[in-house]
Amino acid sequence: MAQTVTPPRGMRDFLPAEKARREHALGVIRGVYASHGFDEIETPVVEDSSRLHAGLGGDNEKLAFAVMKRGLTPADLEAAAASGDALALADLGLRYDLTVPLARFYATHRAALPPVFRSIQIAPVWRAERPQKGRYRQFVQCDIDIIGDGSNLAELELLTATLATLDALGLAGCTIRINDRRILQGVLASWGVDPSLRDRALITIDKLDKIGVSGVAAELVEIGVVDAARATEIETALEGLASAHWNLHDGVVKPPAWLDLDAYADLLALRAALPDAAIEFDPTLVRGMGYYTGTIFEIAHPDFGYSLGGGGRYDGMIGRFLGQQVPACGFSIGFERIVDLLEIRDADRPRAVVLVHDADVPAGTLLALKRELVASGSRVRLERRVKNLKNLLDRVTADGFDAFAQVTAETTDASGLTFRDLQA
Repeated sequence: MAQTVTPPRGMRDFLPAEKARREHALGVIRGVYASHGFDEIETPVVEDSSRLHAGLGGDNEKLAFAVMKRGLTPADLEAAAASGDALALADLGLRYDLTVPLARFYATHRAALPPVFRSIQIAPVWRAERPQKGRYRQFVQCDIDIIGDGSNLAELELLTATLATLDALGLAGCTIRINDRRILQGVLASWGVDPSLRDRALITIDKLDKIGVSGVAAELVEIGVVDAARATEIETALEGLASAHWNLHDGVVKPPAWLDLDAYADLLALRAALPDAAIEFDPTLVRGMGYYTGTIFEIAHPDFGYSLGGGGRYDGMIGRFLGQQVPACGFSIGFERIVDLLEIRDADRPRAVVLVHDADVPAGTLLALKRELVASGSRVRLERRVKNLKNLLDRVTADGFDAFAQVTAETTDASGLTFRDLQA
């Protein structure tokens, strides 16, 4: 019986054309990030289990892949099964995002870093998701973060660099949805939600675009955040939140009781500093991670029903590792969501040519021709002539090659080659 040869569920192989598109996009992202003054770092794919399960990652902590300790005995397995604590068997785990590793990295290397550190992290992460369209167990995140700047200049730098990156990728026309966790806390306080239940309530509100107003209200009742008698009242409040906009400050509409005026003023300042960007205030925007403390934002595009990236301020995280508070803010582009939308433009890639050679052409001649063309900036592939030349040319065309030339035993240098277009 044949063995299964597909990748593990939720993980993928990439054929050459797909890999080329991904690497091109990653190159654009790296280049724009670097031009805005960010420096790339690298962290291990695993972190201590206790760090990954420190209560900072929201529901993603439940999706972390654990790495079992070495040398476990049957007694260890029985004890863990009896206690129901599977994490007792693991001392490491695969990272589920890049922010927790960054906080640990900064705490480790702070003395070697500048007072305001601007980092790039572009790397795979792993989550034990239920695989479905657009949701994978291994995927790439593209993060930029600013650590050590508590002013809104950090948010502005992140938003500017991200919008420039999306524009360079050919995804112009994006909108920034923006909110502040302090405003969300004010909303929950106005509903009388107990502080101990507010993080759980935010996880539910974050599902608004998936289950709707009535679904969120019902779940808030189901998990005990609000009384069943107030379900209709909460639905009405959620509808009011969803329709709120910048008119909350115009002097005509009285600010609602739940509005944190200081947080709202900070959002207005961001909007004023980015006059060319479309910025929408959305008091229902949550961002599911538990570490956000202030401004949060997402990038939306009118052609897509999902965000293209998001982030926010997480001033409390690094203090958990360092013992003193350090302001931090970050932004992540949803790489897997955008890469399939992109096409590699001809101007962004080298000319790719195929040399179709007869069997009697000396290897030294072929390598000399290849070196000459590579030195001129071309990508070059050697292919031996086959009986069905059309199938060969169809295959290399699908691989992204632009032209081909035939090489015979009489060919001595590249000037004697006649190239014919493949992509026409």
